[in-house]
Amino acid sequence: MTDPFGFLRIPRRPVPARPVEERLGDWREVYAGQALLPLVSEQADRCMDCGIPFCHSGCPLGNLIPEWNAYAAHGDWYAAYERLHATNNFPEVTGRLCPAPCEDACVLTINADPVTIKNVEQAIADEGLRRGYMVPLPPERHSGRTVAVIGSGPAGLAAAQQLTRAGHGVAVHERADRIGGLLRYGIPEFKMEKAYLELRIEQMRAEGTTFVTGADVGGAVGAVDAGCPVDAGGPVGAIDAAELRSRYDAVVVAVGAAERRELPVPGRELRGIHQAMDYLTFANRVREGDCAEPPVTAEGRHVVIVGGGDTGSDCLGTALRQGALSVVQLDINPEPGAARTDGEPWPVYPKVYRISHAHDEARGREGTDPRLFSCATLRFEGDASGRVRALHLTAVEPTARKPLTGTERVLPAELVLLALGFSGPERAGGLREQLGLELDDRGNFARGADFTATGGRARGVFVAGDAGRGQSLVVWAIAEGRSAAAAVDRYLTGSTCLPAPVAAHDRPMTALGRLRYGDY
Repeated sequence: MTDPFGFLRIPRRPVPARPVEERLGDWREVYAGQALLPLVSEQADRCMDCGIPFCHSGCPLGNLIPEWNAYAAHGDWYAAYERLHATNNFPEVTGRLCPAPCEDACVLTINADPVTIKNVEQAIADEGLRRGYMVPLPPERHSGRTVAVIGSGPAGLAAAQQLTRAGHGVAVHERADRIGGLLRYGIPEFKMEKAYLELRIEQMRAEGTTFVTGADVGGAVGAVDAGCPVDAGGPVGAIDAAELRSRYDAVVVAVGAAERRELPVPGRELRGIHQAMDYLTFANRVREGDCAEPPVTAEGRHVVIVGGGDTGSDCLGTALRQGALSVVQLDINPEPGAARTDGEPWPVYPKVYRISHAHDEARGREGTDPRLFSCATLRFEGDASGRVRALHLTAVEPTARKPLTGTERVLPAELVLLALGFSGPERAGGLREQLGLELDDRGNFARGADFTATGGRARGVFVAGDAGRGQSLVVWAIAEGRSAAAAVDRYLTGSTCLPAPVAAHDRPMTALGRLRYGDY
């Protein structure tokens, strides 16, 4: 166990990020080269090994956090690595990308600073890689059953790995030219270097998972990958989804929630206004070596990012590294307070004022927070050539979000990035029609509590991840992939030993507990 008095004598000390000036000069991770040990072992010793560890409830994966904290505190990295992987297929991903709701659920948070769970998780994953603990785990026997997974994001990859290890023949179909989904082209290199993704893909290949790239299931013949148009992408092969279903014993639809929200205001048609995910994809294509320069760049431009979420923050860090003259991020929501509200008590993950690494970089460069809260875009203004030159905005009421009279102002804007989130799986293409999928009231693919698609023309179709849940956190995607795999295994064999950490309709914890769709 950990030191029973560690939380009293050891203060919280997160792993420090590299200096801002250094980070903005390259695309390496913000923690690259920073020594995680022995700091992380000391921090793990702050874990109280609670009788009821609420950190388990804060994480949909049900990570065994007190157990691997204890092993990390004592330097038993193999045991810590094994316990970490008992509930999580890709801890090197979650340790970098998850906002760590487990830390807000830590019992210490009631009246002190929580354990640095995210740092400990990343340290265990990285130390395990360094020591060679990541090895293929192929199945001892093969079932003779086959499964097609559509989509190679975290949900699809987690489902594929679980099903392969259960003995089924699994083929992952990805319409892009590389495996990874948003992990590949949506997440900037400075948040997660793609070498970690490549290691997992190679492990999965060695276990028996097959990957098919350039496979646009339900897509139109002759469609083109939306990546860098310079020496990259190329024609994508369209595959009829119904025909694919006929060739496999089961199908898992894990295509994510890629239907982008738009901003229907005057001037939207001007050049220089782009969807954030296109912009991030272009930047990642450059890092992959597909082209020397991105088709859309912030270099030498005044940039405005519309949207206050993680995607907007990723755009901010990317624009700063590309050499933007200035960057402003607009958030229609009011600025959160520093502490929890009564409506979001412990152990709920609260909406409080948070600083991402990109925000820290902007403050380090400009001296101020780049975000403007409680404001909305009124219209765009263009120059004589039809290119955006300014953005007109207004302050809004905190609740109704109605414009406040007399608050209009103008920002210089030579590049505008729309990071307004997603409204469910893409509507274009024939995937939905060919499989007979229905939409729920949120615009996601409808499914039962066991992840089976409702309304499908054929049995054996399952929906996992953001395609059924809507945009969410990477830990929810992995948890859904694991749970969907258990449902598929049960469908194919009549029973399963695979873990299922969540049901399809589970939602994040609130003051009323973990809600399901029908509860509100």
